[in-house]
Amino acid sequence: MSELTLRQRLDAYERLMRLDKPIGTLLLLWPTMWAVWIAAEGAPSLFIVWIFALGTLLMRSAGVVMNDYADRHFDLHVERTKNRPLTAGIVSEREALLLAAGVTLCAFLLILPLHKLVWALSVVALFLAASYPLTKRFLAVPQAYLGIAFGFGIPMAYAAQVGEVPAEAWWLLLANVFWAVAYDTEYAMVDREDDIRVGAKSTAILFGDADVPIIGVLMGTFLFAMFLAGT
Repeated sequence: MSELTLRQRLDAYERLMRLDKPIGTLLLLWPTMWAVWIAAEGAPSLFIVWIFALGTLLMRSAGVVMNDYADRHFDLHVERTKNRPLTAGIVSEREALLLAAGVTLCAFLLILPLHKLVWALSVVALFLAASYPLTKRFLAVPQAYLGIAFGFGIPMAYAAQVGEVPAEAWWLLLANVFWAVAYDTEYAMVDREDDIRVGAKSTAILFGDADVPIIGVLMGTFLFAMFLAGT
């Protein structure tokens, strides 16, 4: 393999893991860091912060690779996604699966020094990340499932620092679900016509012409749930 070919392949892996689009990582990192800071009463150790920051990046990378693998036939018919590395054939299906497995393994190795409850919760987190793409086939509100998957760093952060998952952690997770449904509905509006054509499910389709006021209600509910978590 020539140097140029290697560079192109690494670039394709980077785009497959969305390392060139960090907003998705931030959407996982923010709720995780809410939990890291609150569970530690405002003074988390740098070690915990580092583990959860890097772990979030790795799991988001693995998640989007698994998402692209599951959606590889759908993405071919969607304007925004038809040129993604896996759909365009730049990266093979085998390479994608190996990449997702390798990144997931690295994420698991990161949490080995943490409480064993974190290990158990990581299995749930992996299941949520791997199964989310399939919910778009049958669930009218896959964004709610996404909110649980994107927010599962919350109970893991509590488990890492206090060895349990108290009620406030679940309030934070609930708040994140409302937030995720709101922002991902906005995101899904771009693909609404394509999703209708290929038969994918989405809240952007479900909400129809009422999408904007419903998003407003969701954001208000998110703020109220954060208030409950705070009190």
